[in-house]
Amino acid sequence: MKPIYFTITGTSHYFGSSFMKLGMQVRLVKDTHNEFDNEAIAVRMDGLGKIGYVANSRYTVLGESYSAGRLYDKINKKATGTVLYVLDNGVLCRLNEFSLK
Repeated sequence: MKPIYFTITGTSHYFGSSFMKLGMQVRLVKDTHNEFDNEAIAVRMDGLGKIGYVANSRYTVLGESYSAGRLYDKINKKATGTVLYVLDNGVLCRLNEFSLK
């Protein structure tokens, strides 16, 4: 199966991204009560809570990443991912395969 990538954005509104390292695990949770985006997917880490969102704009999606809109119907209500790169303009992650519907 071809890997699915996603970008974490909005980290500056929470804890930043400087603490993130290769291999860290993140949890994706569909944010069904988000008043601004009906396909919003929050990104959480144990002990911290929400650290950002899956990017859902062509301006924030990096490389071959899926936007939240493309990913929303492919994952269960909760999913997990692994951090691959921490960049100045976002954090690139790979979706863990068992997270797919």
